[in-house]
Amino acid sequence: MPQLIFFALVGVVAYVGYRSFIKEAERVTAKVRRNEKQRQTGANGTLVKDPETGEYRLEKD
Repeated sequence: MPQLIFFALVGVVAYVGYRSFIKEAERVTAKVRRNEKQRQTGANGTLVKDPETGEYRLEKD
């Protein structure tokens, strides 16, 4: 019985690690694509509107 619990725990940890890896890979891929598009268009960043002040600022990664 302890082996079953151990393998179930290893499986859960592996699944959580896999999901974390996929999420990070998607984030990095989106950042690379955004930077590539900015390079192609000659932009220096993406502007986002600050909801409190109404001013536009460069987006933070």
